[in-house]
Amino acid sequence: MAEESLAVVDLDRCQPERCNYECANYCPPNRAGKPCITLRKEADEPEKLAGKPEQVRISEEICLGEKCGICVHKCPFDAIKIINLASELDERPIHRYGENAFKLYGLPAPKSGKVIGVLGQNGIGKTTAFKILSGDIDPNLGDHEKPPEFEKVKENFRGTALQNFLEALGKGEVTVAQKPQSIDKIPKKFHGRVGELLAEVDERGVFDELMDRLSIQDLKRRRIDALSGGELQRVALVAALSREADFYFLDEITPYLDVGQRMKAARLIKEFSEEGRSVLVIEHDLAILDMIADDIHVLYGEPGVYGVVTTPKSTKRGINEYLEGYLENENMRIRSDSISFEEHSPRSFVSGETVVSYPEMVKQYGEGGFSLRIEKGEIYKNEVLGVVGPNGIGKTTFAELISGNLEPDEGGIDEDLEISYKPQYIELEGSLTVMEHLRDKAEDYGTSHWESEVAAPLQLDQIKEQELDDLSGGERQRVSIAACLSEEPDLYLLDEPSAHLDVEQRALAIRTIRRHSESKGIPALVIDHDIYMIDLLADRIQVFEGSPGEHGVAGRPMNMRDGMNRFLKDLGVTFRRDPDTGRPRINKPGSRKDREQKSSGEYYYSD
Repeated sequence: MAEESLAVVDLDRCQPERCNYECANYCPPNRAGKPCITLRKEADEPEKLAGKPEQVRISEEICLGEKCGICVHKCPFDAIKIINLASELDERPIHRYGENAFKLYGLPAPKSGKVIGVLGQNGIGKTTAFKILSGDIDPNLGDHEKPPEFEKVKENFRGTALQNFLEALGKGEVTVAQKPQSIDKIPKKFHGRVGELLAEVDERGVFDELMDRLSIQDLKRRRIDALSGGELQRVALVAALSREADFYFLDEITPYLDVGQRMKAARLIKEFSEEGRSVLVIEHDLAILDMIADDIHVLYGEPGVYGVVTTPKSTKRGINEYLEGYLENENMRIRSDSISFEEHSPRSFVSGETVVSYPEMVKQYGEGGFSLRIEKGEIYKNEVLGVVGPNGIGKTTFAELISGNLEPDEGGIDEDLEISYKPQYIELEGSLTVMEHLRDKAEDYGTSHWESEVAAPLQLDQIKEQELDDLSGGERQRVSIAACLSEEPDLYLLDEPSAHLDVEQRALAIRTIRRHSESKGIPALVIDHDIYMIDLLADRIQVFEGSPGEHGVAGRPMNMRDGMNRFLKDLGVTFRRDPDTGRPRINKPGSRKDREQKSSGEYYYSD
């Protein structure tokens, strides 16, 4: 099989001041007198290399490919990746960022009146694809030195669904509205009050109606820089949907939103597309993606190296193939293991040695402020207890009470518990590397057990030399989970461990938390809004109810069926299991299955 060698050098990780250029010194072609690995000069890339030691470049024409791989193993900072592309993939890329940089093959195709979902790992090219479709990046067909004219780019898509779209884009006839992924940057760019900002961008005269739909009318007079993550997310969505555009690009709509807020956002986007508008959505919450997408493009490849966009698939088929790890039409295995779910009814009630027992407790924040009442409960050895409920209902307050960081006004835990706590909002700052940070946290850091049970599944080896200040949201999350699991307490307490993780990273995090809890005999309490994660992870569930921001009630831990029925009934949605994968799927509201399950009181699953 003919193969093309693709060499990528991560210039953020390449640290020549801390190595002896082992990659170049041990490279077989170099030793034979062929200039395969050479040094980049500041004159070549002045913006990237100014004042820095000389970093390396790799000749893909001379490189021996994966069958050699010596430079990959010799690099102490994991800065080099060598990949052989099979002949089926040896097509012209749509874009490459530069020499030895990421390549993207193909693009998703917007459709009028449809929501098109895009599913794939972080770093696989999803955002790059959308930047091309929105006109932020001019595609270069892989030639970063002499980018072709746009006419040449259009020819690349002749006869496809993208041809007309790209023609209009090239003529400047496509208008784009975007909801960015990094909503935390919004307060740095926009100042003033929410109502003023939304009034400025409201080209359709609908921002009041949209705020009502997403339950954020009370934010109008609030300053942008005073909003929580969930509030910023909904304001950003209203701002995007208020624009008059041909193409709406929504990059991750669920982070910081609770399940009810996710459902509201999903219903709004679905109705929005049915008005004839073209919407593309990147999303890692599969329950929500399944609910809103008409078709899906799957992206596969090697994160940070290359990404390939598949032709559109039906939503069910696309998600199922992605979970299975095998793309049928492409005849491509993208993952060695499938992501599997329970195939039968939810797990029955578990019992065993009680590790944590707490009485009824009450926490009141000032006179007339938020109050939380906690019903008495217990947590058993080896179990994972899932916690669900809307934002502002007291879940994090409960975590703080259990961990001893808060004192209740009534009741209290007599025993002196040691809690390893991963908070909802992660604060990792400073010039320490990941390796230095975790070495301080983990007594068994670097042992074979820690490496195999924590570092490997959480993919820490690739980022161990990075400084904490330079980590992305997903990288911070994985490091924080690792730090939590590196201790040996009475209880692991993880608040929203799925945030910023892609589907595969969530599956790995679930497996890591469960295996670590079982092997150590230490229970875990996990608060999360991703129904898939709770379904895969939890033995029992604790449901929080009440009125967000006013009062909350933390119910007793329950078996999964009773607890999820109670939770989903309040949301007004029903779930079924996909017959092929066993994954949860939201029934279409008002469908026969939805009506049947509601009438029988089985909101979670029916046998």
